[in-house]
Amino acid sequence: MDASWLNQAEVYFSVVQRKVVSPNDFTDLTKVENRLRAFEDRYNATAQPFQWKVTTSGLNDLLARIDRYTADHQEESSTARAA
Repeated sequence: MDASWLNQAEVYFSVVQRKVVSPNDFTDLTKVENRLRAFEDRYNATAQPFQWKVTTSGLNDLLARIDRYTADHQEESSTARAA
């Protein structure tokens, strides 16, 4: 989960791309700046902290279950091909 902050930054800039700078019909940079600042003010006024529901141990358990499931199904697949 080391990159979770990066994922959030990517989400934010994706929203900026879709809602602020598209379509790209600005006649000068001042208009771009004004729209970006207005979006930032609106976003900061409504943003809520994100509460993670997954713990490290919960994630490790999920990954272990996925590994077991994958290993079990690879064995079934190998058995079916041999038959």
